[in-house]
Amino acid sequence: MISINGESISILLFFVGVYGLIARRNIIKSIMSISIMQVAIILYFISANTAPGSVPPIGDVAQTLHVADPLPQALMITDIVIGIGVTAASLTMFIHLYHRFGSTNWQKVMKKRNHHD
Repeated sequence: MISINGESISILLFFVGVYGLIARRNIIKSIMSISIMQVAIILYFISANTAPGSVPPIGDVAQTLHVADPLPQALMITDIVIGIGVTAASLTMFIHLYHRFGSTNWQKVMKKRNHHD
């Protein structure tokens, strides 16, 4: 039996994002799918190797046995900032594509681009 924890939910979310990226032809839905995949990766790294009952490494932790590792959390904050930048750049390129070709469908944009050049 599979236990429901952060790791299994993150794997499920990642494949939901992969499905959305493969199955949908809409550019906005593709950008959303990439964002879902990024959130799944962040959840996986934060929830991996966590001990039950561990406390955050803030304040006086001398009396506690299990202290959470702050390194994955610090790296994921960096990943969140990078992900916001990638999403903003993707949306900016999408707006430019939409104004130039007038469609949100990848295939229609490619056909119009081939006829336009």
